[in-house]
Amino acid sequence: MPKQPPQPPASPDRALPPASGHTPSPPLTGACAERFAALVAEAEAVPVDGWDFSWLEGRATEQRPSWGYARAMAERLGRARAALDIQTGGGEVLASAPTLPPLMVATESWPPNVARATALLHPRGVAVVVDGDEPPLPFGDGAFDLVVSRHPVTTWWEEIARVLAPGGTYFSQQVGPASVFALVEHFRGPLPPSAYAARDPERARAEAEAAGLVVTDLRSESLETAFFDIGAVVHFLRKVVWMVPGFTVDAYRPQLESLHRRIEAEGPFTARTTRFLVEARKPTDAPQNGLRGAGR
Repeated sequence: MPKQPPQPPASPDRALPPASGHTPSPPLTGACAERFAALVAEAEAVPVDGWDFSWLEGRATEQRPSWGYARAMAERLGRARAALDIQTGGGEVLASAPTLPPLMVATESWPPNVARATALLHPRGVAVVVDGDEPPLPFGDGAFDLVVSRHPVTTWWEEIARVLAPGGTYFSQQVGPASVFALVEHFRGPLPPSAYAARDPERARAEAEAAGLVVTDLRSESLETAFFDIGAVVHFLRKVVWMVPGFTVDAYRPQLESLHRRIEAEGPFTARTTRFLVEARKPTDAPQNGLRGAGR
């Protein structure tokens, strides 16, 4: 199961109650109820720290974009002198690169991921910096010739432009619009139009160009995610905490039971997942200072 964008847990005041429009179903009974209880108990017992989705192997799948982000990122890292990985999560994707530049730094905000990334990346000589995912980045102007990020929560384009050296490159795979919304809306009810309009690749292009970068590649793909049992759904929502803020089995038991019935009757629950790839370059004649705003 591919990784989703790492984000800090939702604060209690952002937690949402179960969707009020959910139609109650009769309680589960017999073997169906026993399977539900066993699958949910198993999923609740699994730790969700770090950003490893290997527990979902054989229980959920997600199509991968055709461009092969990890491989393409590794190729660029192998040519870089100084690189930054923003929102590294548990560091798993960065650690997959066979060659790292002489200076390699990663940032992360969520404490469980910071600990995991530190343990995984320090032996490779990577400095893991705790950062709140808000401007400014804790680095000087023009510090890196390559900045990468897989599934960032927010892309602060002016800060990326600031820390890139002239001629440097930003390379990122991002979550696109309405990703996994079929699952999210099963629990939260219909989302507003603004949610569907978010994460538009063309908006990313406009914001990159407004920050003074030149977009050299922008591609998007619509993919499919499938959950084979309700345990996979529980594990996913416990781990990807912003999908259904405040998710617990008890709070969302009616939705879980109805989805369990559906999977048992119809097979895997599928949802559309979108991804886009963006690469942007800082012009070689760009000033080291004086970028508009620069996150300061």
